[in-house]
Amino acid sequence: MTESPETQEFKYGEREIEAGKLVTFPNPRPGRRYTINISLPEYTCKCPFSGYPDFATIYVSYVPDQKVVELKAIKLYINSYRDRYISHEEGVNQILDDLVAACDPLEMTIKGDYKPRGNVHTVVEVTHKK
Repeated sequence: MTESPETQEFKYGEREIEAGKLVTFPNPRPGRRYTINISLPEYTCKCPFSGYPDFATIYVSYVPDQKVVELKAIKLYINSYRDRYISHEEGVNQILDDLVAACDPLEMTIKGDYKPRGNVHTVVEVTHKK
């Protein structure tokens, strides 16, 4: 017997995504310039115009200052886009804004490499520098 959408409970992963926050921890090497590169190959969102799903790999590259973002927190944060209606351009810019607000890096670049749809391939890249 399947549950109706009104009575269906959130699955544990959905609860983690819903409760997720961009958690940080102290940079273990403050004062040393080094780059952290993260690739998130399972990003999904919905086109705000058609409602079709969009798929992308999100690349995060940053030079931390005092804080580093915890990897599980980034995973849960990125998964929160799954049901959002958001354009490629707004999605990548929002990810940058949220990560900069969380860890205040010296530099950060976010690149969204979207899978082609309708013979169009989009790559959006945004950068922040302190």
